[in-house]
Amino acid sequence: MPSASSKRRIATRLAGACLIGIALASACDLAAAGSSLPPLPAMGPSLRKTVAFETGEQPGTIIIRKNEKALYLVTGQGQALRYQISVGRDGFGWTGTVRIAAKTEWPQWRPPKEMRARQPELPAMVPAGPYNPLGARALYLARDGRDTLYRIHGTNDPKGVGFDGTSGCFRLTNTDVIDLFKRVAVGAKVVVE
Repeated sequence: MPSASSKRRIATRLAGACLIGIALASACDLAAAGSSLPPLPAMGPSLRKTVAFETGEQPGTIIIRKNEKALYLVTGQGQALRYQISVGRDGFGWTGTVRIAAKTEWPQWRPPKEMRARQPELPAMVPAGPYNPLGARALYLARDGRDTLYRIHGTNDPKGVGFDGTSGCFRLTNTDVIDLFKRVAVGAKVVVE
């Protein structure tokens, strides 16, 4: 009979496999049964659509329209992929032009000191994985080579997309952020309107 720690290790490995769609349903059931962690969060639906989109920006550019709660990835002349997002709540919205400085799969989250001052219960760091609030992928935004501390990222709560509720980051479902992550290059221009 495997020990409790062996069961947890197996459950964690199987749970990770479930998240990326590799494991069979029976393996997911085994992972959930042997784990003391809460149920794995869902990856969330894809809210992505191909749309007509007129812009003078080059393909590969991201345009975020906060009032629409939409992120557009310019794909060609007159066309873009539209992703539904959450945006900064009152007092946390911003505009401007930035660049993708880095991309991370299953990022760690280190809440900025300003956020921890507002919410002292936040930990100094949340490890990578399915329970991390940054979700499955993060795109790090920089202005003039300096980290803005803002991200385009996934979420471990798929219902957390489509409203004003972040501290200035842009949140997509994990399904959509994985898709966007594959399509966007480091150095890509991001226009926040």
